[in-house]
Amino acid sequence: MNNALADTPPAITERQRQVVALIAAGCSNEEVGERLGISPRTAKAHCDALRQKLGVARRRQIPVAYRAKTGRDPLLQSLESSSDSGD
Repeated sequence: MNNALADTPPAITERQRQVVALIAAGCSNEEVGERLGISPRTAKAHCDALRQKLGVARRRQIPVAYRAKTGRDPLLQSLESSSDSGD
């Protein structure tokens, strides 16, 4: 029964998904903050929460862990949402 809980994808908010996509695109915390209208410190807090939820030690591991746990490509997801809002 504990394995079922381990296989459940972590609860990731919409804002955290945006942060994952920007990290996957190579953005720093400062750039994430600029693009999302938040402070770099808040961007770092989102990264820290994501690292904990995804079980990784390094920021650069977040996109890979996100894809492994959710089955979604953060970059593709980012492109899809920008094309939806662009038309």
